[in-house]
Amino acid sequence: MTDLDDAYALCYERMKTHSATFSKAFHFLPVKQRRAVWAIYAFCRQADDIVDDEGEMFTKRLKLKTFEQQFDQMLVDKDVSQPEWLALKDVFNQFHVNPSDFKDQLKGQAFDLRIKRIVTIEELEQYSYFVASTVGLMLLPILAPKDHHALRESAIALGKGMQLTNILRDVGEDLQRGKIYLPIDLMNEYGVTEEQLKAGVVDQSFIDLWEAVARKAEHYYDQSLEQLDVYPNEAKFSVYGATIMYREILQAIRMEKYDVFSRKIYVDDQRKKEILAELRLTKDEHRKPL
Repeated sequence: MTDLDDAYALCYERMKTHSATFSKAFHFLPVKQRRAVWAIYAFCRQADDIVDDEGEMFTKRLKLKTFEQQFDQMLVDKDVSQPEWLALKDVFNQFHVNPSDFKDQLKGQAFDLRIKRIVTIEELEQYSYFVASTVGLMLLPILAPKDHHALRESAIALGKGMQLTNILRDVGEDLQRGKIYLPIDLMNEYGVTEEQLKAGVVDQSFIDLWEAVARKAEHYYDQSLEQLDVYPNEAKFSVYGATIMYREILQAIRMEKYDVFSRKIYVDDQRKKEILAELRLTKDEHRKPL
């Protein structure tokens, strides 16, 4: 293996370890595109890990700033040695990815370090754009090289849907880190207090609040799929698979009676296999001659 192969392998391990859902969804892509997805995921994962670290706030801000400087340096350097940057440099050399989308992702991570509470659903959607929709925008030139400009709104919607799903799944985990992403206005509207969240109370008021955000996420999933046919065939099934698998997290939480406090709820392996089998069947049908 070359150093570049090793770099991509490391990125893949990061993705497989931290997001089995993403890893399985993008399994359908050709190798070149699949490797690019790994590298972009690794970039986002590193930024995420800095923000989620248990260290001092000042230290995390400094690390994130250093990470951004390393990204800027990678853009101008001809020779890069650190594995994750080596793989990402190769992506920039092969695809028309936009550095500003990566910078916006880091703006979202920096915002996460400053934020105390999100007040409105509009603020939550804006936050979701910077930390999640930007990922879709980074991936678009890989998934749809010829049509990525036309698919921006679709990618933005999918990112928002995924981030809202993450927030609904991670209520308990975020509380342990001293974070509440559910908007204050929406909590007030449904009569849910911080004390109730901290106590892990799942009553009708919490369920109604949860479902209000879930409906917003599902609206974004529907919106993202409206342009599915614009994607090239090799990417179409990966985008659809990622959407279906992530949307299935909401259903898994409903099946577990909305207990997002005591553990992190995942789509079980059997259901993932069923979804992948359905996708493979659809893909094979699509390939049959008319």
